[in-house]
Amino acid sequence: MRDNINRISIIGGSGTGKTTLSESMGKELNLPVYHIDGMNYNENWQERAKEERDKIILENVSKEKWIIDGTYRTTLNQRLQRSDLVIYLDYSSFAQVRGVLGRFMKEHGKERVGIPGCKEKMSLDFLLWVIHWRKNKRADIVKDINQVEQSKVLIFKNRRQLNKWYEKEFGKKITRK
Repeated sequence: MRDNINRISIIGGSGTGKTTLSESMGKELNLPVYHIDGMNYNENWQERAKEERDKIILENVSKEKWIIDGTYRTTLNQRLQRSDLVIYLDYSSFAQVRGVLGRFMKEHGKERVGIPGCKEKMSLDFLLWVIHWRKNKRADIVKDINQVEQSKVLIFKNRRQLNKWYEKEFGKKITRK
């Protein structure tokens, strides 16, 4: 896999481990990692204008080497088409909720990886958004993925599948930097 893989898109709902996977793969493959949430938010969770955010994302997409994690749809097709590998973490709503709650419990009040100046927090609105993400977003994501050459797409339904693939591919477990 390592040969000819210079651009990787990692997509999926909140709490699926996109950031952890991208950080770990970036280290293994010596590729720069860009977090879309980090391009979307300034300090203290202040959102950038969508046009500015999308411009930053597409500037990174135009580079020759990258791992970009995030599923923001406005630039998803451009990222998917330019990717050498697309990893879709297609986890259940329950797994996503468990992931965001686990992250909150471990990281509450700490700065988020890839989002400088933003501390881990939780709100009812965010939790409800996560609960409904799969129902509201999955069909469009699958439609976008189906437009991509399928030989470069990996879809994982749970962490166990992802971990098994990762250990086979890299000979170790997924770790953060």
